[in-house]
Amino acid sequence: MRILSGMRSTGKPHLGHLITLDKWVELQEQGNQCYYFVADWHALTSHIDSTEGFREWTIEIIKTYIAAGLDPERSVLFIQSAIKEHAELFLIFSMLVPVPRLERMPTYKEQREQITDRDLSSAGFLLYPVLQAADVLIYLADGVPVGEDQVYHIELTREIARKFNNLFGEVFPEPKPILSKVTKLPGTDGRKMSKSYNNFILIDNDDKSLWKKIAPMMTDPARKRRTDPGDPKKCPVWLYHKAFTHSEDELNWVMEGCKTAGIGCLDCKRVLHKNLVNRLQPVWEKLREFDEHPNIIMDIIEEGNRKARESARETMEKVRDAMKVSW
Repeated sequence: MRILSGMRSTGKPHLGHLITLDKWVELQEQGNQCYYFVADWHALTSHIDSTEGFREWTIEIIKTYIAAGLDPERSVLFIQSAIKEHAELFLIFSMLVPVPRLERMPTYKEQREQITDRDLSSAGFLLYPVLQAADVLIYLADGVPVGEDQVYHIELTREIARKFNNLFGEVFPEPKPILSKVTKLPGTDGRKMSKSYNNFILIDNDDKSLWKKIAPMMTDPARKRRTDPGDPKKCPVWLYHKAFTHSEDELNWVMEGCKTAGIGCLDCKRVLHKNLVNRLQPVWEKLREFDEHPNIIMDIIEEGNRKARESARETMEKVRDAMKVSW
């Protein structure tokens, strides 16, 4: 399969991104043709006033991609804004989508309601899913690893591909969403993990800072006292265990201990902290290596951009030929 996915350049990657990266690495190891990018144009929809940080964040994201296990020899790692063909295809696709269809997107309505400290009234924010469709289809992707909240966007991408193909002939596949085992990791306050909500845990951390984030995390509200039994399925920490605790014995210990009040919430969180440190230690070490040799990352970005640009240009030639607008 040809795979495409990306992350926005709105800050350093957090643990919600790590479960996504684990899925990306799995898809790479399965021998798929993978394209993974940093979505700096998408970041403009909510961070138009913070562009001075985009370059630093973009480099940090690419570093994290590789530290988490992506191999630039087997996956194409690139920057969205370096491939101008994304914008050309986005313009064409914007002519195929009715405005009311975009206004009904669940993520559009949810973020307009919940993110009140930023102006999300721009046309760019409304058109975000159309640019996303261009990102996917310009590489003729068959599959898109996404979070649960992005499935609606992939359905719109499929609709756009179908409409274009019906009008101009078969050019695009209809890609399918690919979900991780843990499709949605909550923030420390139980809401969606987001930089906008400031409820995230950064990947680039250390064990002490990690514990400062984990210790006060929200748990099952029923456990007001140490002796109160709880339900792990109502506790955000349990979803972290499902993502990062791989021992069945430890998972059973957490489940039974919570239900019977045999363990306290801090006991549960200490096990999570231990497992997160074990998972993140090699990532931290790799990130430190890149800090000492920054030119390596720039070379990887340049080569990834070259490969992505070559593929995108081939697709746009097919698009223009199909539409009879080649010059």
